[in-house]
Amino acid sequence: MTSEKPHRVHPRIILHGGAGNVTRQNLSKERYAATRKAMLAILDKTRSKLLAPDATALDVATYAVSLLENNGIFNSGHGACFTTAGTQELEASVMVSRGYRKRGVGVMNLRRVRNPVMLAREMLIRGEESDGAGAGAHCQLQGETCERLADEWGLDLVKPSYFWVRRQWDAHRKGLGLSCDDETYEREKKLADEDAADDPTWDGESYIPQGTVGAVVLDSFGTICAATSTGGLTNKLPGRVGDTPTIGAGFWAEEWPTRFRQTQSPAAEFSLAGWLRDCLPGLSDYIPLPSSSATTASINTTPEFRAVGMSGTGNGDSFLRVNAARTAAAIARYARNAPYNVGVPLQDTISNVAGPGGELQRSAGDRWRKTGEGEGGIIGIDYDEGKGKVVFDFNCGGLYRAWIDDEDQERFAIFRDEI
Repeated sequence: MTSEKPHRVHPRIILHGGAGNVTRQNLSKERYAATRKAMLAILDKTRSKLLAPDATALDVATYAVSLLENNGIFNSGHGACFTTAGTQELEASVMVSRGYRKRGVGVMNLRRVRNPVMLAREMLIRGEESDGAGAGAHCQLQGETCERLADEWGLDLVKPSYFWVRRQWDAHRKGLGLSCDDETYEREKKLADEDAADDPTWDGESYIPQGTVGAVVLDSFGTICAATSTGGLTNKLPGRVGDTPTIGAGFWAEEWPTRFRQTQSPAAEFSLAGWLRDCLPGLSDYIPLPSSSATTASINTTPEFRAVGMSGTGNGDSFLRVNAARTAAAIARYARNAPYNVGVPLQDTISNVAGPGGELQRSAGDRWRKTGEGEGGIIGIDYDEGKGKVVFDFNCGGLYRAWIDDEDQERFAIFRDEI
């Protein structure tokens, strides 16, 4: 008997670069062009990596986010925003739908790790060791412990000033009612012991996006990975932890069996089910999940599964309050659509949570559109019946996003009316 080759899944990818109160009036043409160019370049590099025969969702998603972290346009890594104390505390997370003991990890309050997402990746991989290579069984770590492990594991460490860009410093100072003169900037940057590149497109008057960067990837093996990284909110309190490193709030990935495909054994040819299928060719060859008392001696089954993965961006405290990503996944997994009793599409559940009028918006109450509370968006991938679908929605002015569409074309958009 020859074994059937495993089905190869068509890979999918979507990236985001933040969400917030961006409008066509406060977004200059130059900044739009710079962001579009940066995200499409990262998408193209990541796509090439994803098409390799042995590419994994974990490697590709974390690679994409590391490129976003390296670009000062975005609020993560080099380009992260400042706390009220004038420091930068970075956060990142990774989660996979299957394949690793920990499945999801978050790191936070980082000051010297060049690429926080790569530390999260190492925590996930090294979690397969009995002692977690020093991280134990923990899924969340912060501060000095993280940076000690990063050093032990050979990750790049930098001086704090590496993360500085002028536009974030200006936003920090203005938010505190302080001056933004060049002399003060140069003095404080020098205290951080290293020069940092300015963002040439920043004019000091534009919007301040809330949010993170992230990637969701489906590989050819059917595994989904969500990777996310952020500097948090401008002028957050030192020590504040947002949704980005909090499992279930700003990120999530999981898979679950949906049904079993029956493969005929010789004995099953004479079973009642086999006889019915022969007489009634329209009868499905799918059978429901067997009960504990079911007899399976003459039936071989192969599980079919569904998987979802999401990365959020926006007002992290709102994401935390509604456990946004896990809520969307739970609706997709446990709710049922009549009359066929099938799961709810992830696009619908994301819209219920992060779309206009959704759970995030409702969580802000009468503070909606006054404080930035409740604003945000979610990107994701829904894998079902052997195919992956890219999904997203948001409730604020714009969501920076780039993806490969169903026709394998590279796409970029910020506003809702661009699609």
